[in-house]
Amino acid sequence: MSEPMAVISISELNRLARQSLEREFPLLWVAGEISNLMRAASGHVYFSLKDEDAQARCVMFRSRAQSIPWRIENGQQVEARALVSLYEPRGDFQLNIDSLRQAGLGRLFEAFARLKTRLEAEGLFAAERKRPLPDFPRRIGIISSPRAAALQDILAALTRRAPQLPVILYPTPVQGDGAAQGIAEAIAKAGRRQECDLLLIARGGGSIEDLWAFNEEVVARAIVASPLPTISGVGHETDTTIADYVADMRAATPTAAAELATQGWHRAAGEIVELSSALGRTMEQRITSLQQGLDHLSLRLVHPATRMARAGDRISLLDTRLNASLASMLRWHRERLARTALAFDRRVPRTEKHRGRVGLLAQRLDAALRKQQLQRFNALDLLAASLSHLNPEATLARGFSIIRDADGHVLSDAADLHVGQAVSLHLARGSAEASILARTPGPPMVVI
Repeated sequence: MSEPMAVISISELNRLARQSLEREFPLLWVAGEISNLMRAASGHVYFSLKDEDAQARCVMFRSRAQSIPWRIENGQQVEARALVSLYEPRGDFQLNIDSLRQAGLGRLFEAFARLKTRLEAEGLFAAERKRPLPDFPRRIGIISSPRAAALQDILAALTRRAPQLPVILYPTPVQGDGAAQGIAEAIAKAGRRQECDLLLIARGGGSIEDLWAFNEEVVARAIVASPLPTISGVGHETDTTIADYVADMRAATPTAAAELATQGWHRAAGEIVELSSALGRTMEQRITSLQQGLDHLSLRLVHPATRMARAGDRISLLDTRLNASLASMLRWHRERLARTALAFDRRVPRTEKHRGRVGLLAQRLDAALRKQQLQRFNALDLLAASLSHLNPEATLARGFSIIRDADGHVLSDAADLHVGQAVSLHLARGSAEASILARTPGPPMVVI
C-alpha cells in the first residue's frame, strides 16, 4: 500500500510557485500594450500588458517608475524588462517591471550602447581630454535651431546673468533627417571662424528619437575636433546623449548650460556687489568717524581773542602765584638763616677764661723749645768733632799716606808686597809713584 501524499498549505504552494517562476524565468524583455493603468498613492504603478490573445498583470514599484522620462498612459505600446513572479497573498501571476521603453526603440538603444562603448574605448570620454571652461568668455556661440524653445531659455538666462555678453547663433536643425550633419557643420564653422570663446550645443527635451541627432557619431567627432570649449545642454536632466559624454562639460538643461557658461561673470557680479556693499559700509564708517573727529575738534576751536584773553588771565594767575612763591621762599630762607646764625652763635667757643693759661703754656713751650734746640746743637758739635777725627784727609795731614798697587787696590799688609813692585802713594797733597826695595812683614793684626 503506497504512503499517503504530503499535504501543504496554500501559502507554501504559492511560495514554491513563485520561487519556481523566478528561477526558471530570469529578467527578460516583453512587448505589449498598456491597459488597466492605476497609480497608487504609494507611487507604485499597476497595469496590464496585453496583445491580441492574452494579458498579464504588471507592477512597477515607485523607485523604478520615477526613472521613466515620459508619462505612462493606457494604449502605449511598450517593451518591458520584467521579472516573472507570483503575488503570494492572492496567487496572482504577475510581472515585476524593472524598466520600460517605447516599442521599437530597442534598436536605437542598442546603437547608442555600441557607439558609446566604441567612443569610450577610444578615450573620447576621458576626463583628462576635457578642457576647462573660460571663467570670463567675451563672446558665446550657440548651436541650436532659431525656432527652438531651448534657444529662448538660453538667451533669457544669458540676459539675466551676463547681459553684456554678445551671442552668436550658428543655426541648424536639431531634429529630423540631416540634423546630425547640420549640427556637425555648424560646430566646425564656429571653430573655423573663432568668433567666440565658448560654444553651447543645445536642444530642449524630447523622446530618444527626437534627440537622436545628438547620438550620431558625426556630431560626437565634430565636438571632439572643435578648438573651442564646449558645453552640451541637450534635453532634460534625465536625458543623456553621446554629445553629453564627449563635450567638455555636460549641463542638465539648456538653461543650466547658459548658467555654466556665465558662472564666472555671475560670480564676479555678485562679488562686485558684495565689494561695493563692503566699500559703502567702510566709507560710511570712515565718514562717521571723521565727522565725530570734526565734532571733537570743533569743540576745541576757540576765537583768537578769547584764547588771548584766557592766556592773559592765565599769565596774571601765574604771575600772582610766582610772586607768592618767591615771597614764601624768601621768608623761608630768612628764617633758615636766622636759625643757622643762632646755632652758630651757640657753638662759638668762649676763650676769655683760658687766655691766661694759654699764655703760660706758650711760655713753657718756648722755653722747652730753646732747651731742646741747645741740647741738639751741643750734640751736633760732638758729632762733628768725632767725624773730624775719622776723616782720612786729617790722617793724611798728620804724615800718613795710602799705598795702592797697579790695580788700584789699597795695600795695608807688607806681606802683600814684593820687591820691585810698583806702587802709588796718595798723600795729603798730591800723589807719587814708588818701587818696593825691601819689605819687612809684621805680626798679624788682631781686630778686637
